[in-house]
Amino acid sequence: MREVAFIKQNKTKWEQFEAAIMGRSLKGPDEMAQLYIHLVNDLSYAQSYYPKSNTTKYLNYLASQIYQRIYQTKRQETNRFVYFFKTEVPLLMHEYRFMTLFTFILFFTFVGIGVISAIYDPDFVRLILGDGYVNDALENIENGNPMAVYESGSDWGSFIGITFNNLYVGLRCYVYGVFGGLGTFYVLLTNCIMLGSFQYFFYEHKVFIESIRGIWVHGSMEIFAIVIEATSGFILGASILFPKTYSRFNSFKIGFRNSFKILLSTMPFTFCAGVLEGFITRYALDMPLALNLFIILGTLAVISFYYLIYPYFVIKKTERLKSILHLQTS
Repeated sequence: MREVAFIKQNKTKWEQFEAAIMGRSLKGPDEMAQLYIHLVNDLSYAQSYYPKSNTTKYLNYLASQIYQRIYQTKRQETNRFVYFFKTEVPLLMHEYRFMTLFTFILFFTFVGIGVISAIYDPDFVRLILGDGYVNDALENIENGNPMAVYESGSDWGSFIGITFNNLYVGLRCYVYGVFGGLGTFYVLLTNCIMLGSFQYFFYEHKVFIESIRGIWVHGSMEIFAIVIEATSGFILGASILFPKTYSRFNSFKIGFRNSFKILLSTMPFTFCAGVLEGFITRYALDMPLALNLFIILGTLAVISFYYLIYPYFVIKKTERLKSILHLQTS
């Protein structure tokens, strides 16, 4: 059968699948399973006869979305909160893994721009951070305590102020994605250039190790979370610019739903970073080096595992379950 005829013959059925995915028609798990069976059959046919076509990609996407809906509504998934973090977010991170890679490439590129700019322009750091901050930092370095800025204020006051500021930055990264991703690009650019020039400032004044020990106690989670929040902003922007086979409005609805879930998943990490910055960072240079490194590398390992590695375990598990489901219902 020619591909055009195949599409014409099944178009109405696929539109029903889309309606189920978008929530425009309410279907239980059993009905969704039947839809899944029909769709897998169409997908198998398309993979055999049109392996490189957009039709095959489209059907594969529909199949994965219907599969998620089936297991999202399974009776044993009584704890929605656990399911969200244990399964739903990792599946989304795997689905948007190339967008995550793109964001990390931008992150390191922009940080590099900040470092290079600070190297070749002595006034660049003051332009970015402000004269007041730079002067205070220089005074702290001369007094032998380069991380003194983190010791000011109360523990709770610092924690609350820092956490709300980080949440605000993350929200900007996401919401500005509605401008086709350009707003997210700008927020990420400015924050990364600030980070790069900030770190070079301490390197230039020979307190780089001290800055690493202080800043990255909380920075591992804080900065990583911002990158993921920027990813969610780019996903939102891409859903508007590249609707694929959907109408632009439906593409936006799917992009908004998925990207907002990813944004929500970063909140616990942002909260933890605020706790560390408010209560722990002020003691970073006084604690044993081994404990310092344990906190920095441990927090980095936890958030890296969750967003970059764990999704592959989840996708392998879902592929096995998908095969079992297909065998049981065929």
